[in-house]
Amino acid sequence: MPRILPALLLAGLLGAGCNGTPEPSAPPLADAEDAVPPMARVQPVELEKHGHVRTDDYYWLRERDDPAVIAYLEAENAYTEAMTAHTRALREALFEEIKGRIVEDDASVPVRLGDYYYYDRYEEGRQYPIYARKKGSLEADEEVILDVNALAEGHAFFSARLSPRTVSPDHRWLAYGVDTVGRRFYTVHFKNLETGETLETTLPNVTGNLAWANDNRTVFYTKQDPETLRWHRVYRHTLGTDPAGDALVYEEADETFSAFVRKSKSGDFLFIGASQTLADEYHYLDADHPEGAFEVLHPRERGLEYSPEHFGNYFYLRTNEGGATNFKLVRTSLLATPKSHWEEVLPHRDDVYLQGFEIFRDHLVLAERAEGLTQLRIRPWDGGEEHYIDFGEPAYLAYIDANPAFDTGVLRYGYTSLTTPRSVYDYDMAARERTLLKQDEILGGFSPGDYAAERIYATARDGARVPVSLVYHKDTPRDGTAPVLVYGYGSYGSSRDATFSAARLSLLDRGFVYAIAHVRGGQEMGRAWYEDGKLLKKMNTFTDFIDAADHLVDEGYADSARVFAQGGSAGGLLMGAVVNLRPDRWRGVIAEVPFVDVITTMLDDSIPLTTSEYDEWGNPNVQEYYDYILSYSPYDNVEAKDYPAMLVTAGLHDSQVQYWEPAKWVARLRAMKTDANPLLLKTNMEAGHGGASGRYERYRETAFEYAFLLDLAGLSTVEQPRS
Repeated sequence: MPRILPALLLAGLLGAGCNGTPEPSAPPLADAEDAVPPMARVQPVELEKHGHVRTDDYYWLRERDDPAVIAYLEAENAYTEAMTAHTRALREALFEEIKGRIVEDDASVPVRLGDYYYYDRYEEGRQYPIYARKKGSLEADEEVILDVNALAEGHAFFSARLSPRTVSPDHRWLAYGVDTVGRRFYTVHFKNLETGETLETTLPNVTGNLAWANDNRTVFYTKQDPETLRWHRVYRHTLGTDPAGDALVYEEADETFSAFVRKSKSGDFLFIGASQTLADEYHYLDADHPEGAFEVLHPRERGLEYSPEHFGNYFYLRTNEGGATNFKLVRTSLLATPKSHWEEVLPHRDDVYLQGFEIFRDHLVLAERAEGLTQLRIRPWDGGEEHYIDFGEPAYLAYIDANPAFDTGVLRYGYTSLTTPRSVYDYDMAARERTLLKQDEILGGFSPGDYAAERIYATARDGARVPVSLVYHKDTPRDGTAPVLVYGYGSYGSSRDATFSAARLSLLDRGFVYAIAHVRGGQEMGRAWYEDGKLLKKMNTFTDFIDAADHLVDEGYADSARVFAQGGSAGGLLMGAVVNLRPDRWRGVIAEVPFVDVITTMLDDSIPLTTSEYDEWGNPNVQEYYDYILSYSPYDNVEAKDYPAMLVTAGLHDSQVQYWEPAKWVARLRAMKTDANPLLLKTNMEAGHGGASGRYERYRETAFEYAFLLDLAGLSTVEQPRS
């Protein structure tokens, strides 16, 4: 028998529970006609809690180092390739379309820090950015501070973590983190930007989160627990010294909190933050005296959230103190920081959520959210008339961009919508005039006028009004015949806004409607929207999504037989829940790195990020939460019934959602489902949560997903139908 096993035989060995070591590099199958889905071996493990016993047949897939696990994942990859072989030409056409819309030689808008302008740029044909700067003016000679392409040579995955803020205050030293696996363990290097030399001393296996003291030789950095990955320790390092001797300046003992370090905009203070879902605690230190001791700004209290910034003689804090559900702005003297000294700057409002703020010498800028849309509010410190910037579109995202300087009357902000490419503006706050610095150029004949964007509301089953942002080509009929892709997330209070995607045009130009369901669990409609979609109200997230999809059909936006759904990570949990609740609603589903084994994960505090998320999902060690999570956990609710066509993705080195969650889920679905619809698992064996690291590889991943959708929708023409 040949040493390299055919995929069919490999699948049979896995299904039979062979104790041998199958060859993990099975060749792809020729086409779908020969493809038999891999059947993971059944090896029952009983899991007991609160007197309830669950049987997990695929618990063994957690063993990353077991050759049989790798063999199973590669067999699934071979099966996926075989089942999609007929879309190869379409995938390649989509990839070329997407790539063809991108300006390959591109650069970011420079950000000024001191005497330098910092920016990053891409060169044609290269996967990774080049970080550079110019001194004095934009006409000066370019100085490349880091070419990530050179560093990435020889690595299948490469991630570099750096920004202008990781340059020392005197602009001499660059600190940058490198991850070659995708599990977000970084090695921090220090490069002398005057000599081009990189120190031999590194900080290995750290988070990449760091901040410079003002002496230009001291760095504070965060280290994670090697098992749970919780950021829990902050160290102080002096350039040129052995990191083994670095001082531990903070350790977070509470397993529900994570720690981090950052610097104030003023550059005068270093902050160590400790945060969990329902509480924050900050410590501060004069950045001129890095050997000093950090002081507590205000000690943690259950339910009290706050985040500080420094300006003049005050700390300014965004906080929910005193029942400010949608947050308010306060300040406190540097000499008296406890809560009893906090003074209100801007009051809480029931109908407006305060997302963040930016301080300038003469103005305060507020990022707010009302009726699901972001707003930028300009407020002079001298009591003059305040105003909002008018954006003039029904669905969009506006945000405060990089604004490192206090002493300026110009706000830099970003803007995008479903039909407007990402844009960067400078806004004169006194004159109320904006200057467009850059808008992403979209090649291939793109015109915003060819597309229509709308914002509508779907009525959820309990009466809540769920916003839905959607976009489609102007020639797509509104008669109930168009396919629709509905995207959702709905967790952690993370809002999913209406932003532009050049890649998405390949769907719109072929007749798809694209919709974002702003379901509860996000924060689009304020903090209460988040509270109504977590813990014992999590089911609202799932039913909102289903009700939004039904509304799109009822209103003629979508063909009832061609409704597709997509979500990733916690949005993958959403996908898992809705296919269990309403499998008949969906023609196809894409679940990217989905969090689907919720009850098992939340019961295992050795798994990364578990304990810090008890306030998001509930602690299943408590019977009430156990029962509720069990009622929706996708893996535990798979049944013998018909399911839609599904494409599930995973990353072998994923640190956020462990690869075995999607792998186990697919194995159980494959064993129990009663339909003949395709069920595909595609595991990136060289990446983590974010997928491929190079920009072209990401385009290929998108092309693969779009080909899956278009094929199911009956729109798998290789030619682009509109231009």
